[in-house]
Amino acid sequence: MIRRATQTDIPQLMNLLLQVNMVHHHARPDLFRPGTTKYSEQELADMLKDENNPIFVYEEKTVLGYAFCRIKKVENDRLFQDCKTLYIDDLCVDEVSRGKHIGKALFNFAQQYAREVGCYNVTLNVWGGNDSAIRFYQAIGMHIQKIGMEIVLAEKRNETNLRFYSKTNLKLK
Repeated sequence: MIRRATQTDIPQLMNLLLQVNMVHHHARPDLFRPGTTKYSEQELADMLKDENNPIFVYEEKTVLGYAFCRIKKVENDRLFQDCKTLYIDDLCVDEVSRGKHIGKALFNFAQQYAREVGCYNVTLNVWGGNDSAIRFYQAIGMHIQKIGMEIVLAEKRNETNLRFYSKTNLKLK
């Protein structure tokens, strides 16, 4: 079942946030600290009060995944057309439940919510090195909207970073 997250879900959300951070840490240890989370319990509690930026959870006796969503609006911009977007800030499925179509169910639920509230599109970001996420999002029909690029200026790169920089992480279709 997919529903809106509540205060009682915070401990399970914190566990999932830790899991997704570790995925990012393994892909980019030069950027992500191990053993931490994107949000604190208090930040989650505050976010859950925001009706316009829902957090959806997939639950089967326990929370097995989430989608943190934000509505973004562009209005009267000189360059961009007026647009209402559902931005998926974070989507995670518990590591023991991956491959069971929970991520797809959460994405489809968020997409339907976006339609209901009048959004033009659904967007999200994926970190380079998170190849399984890139494949997943491409498989459910997403395509590249824009690409963020970098050049690392640090003089010393550890072996993990050299492996990261030596492979192609984003395959353009």
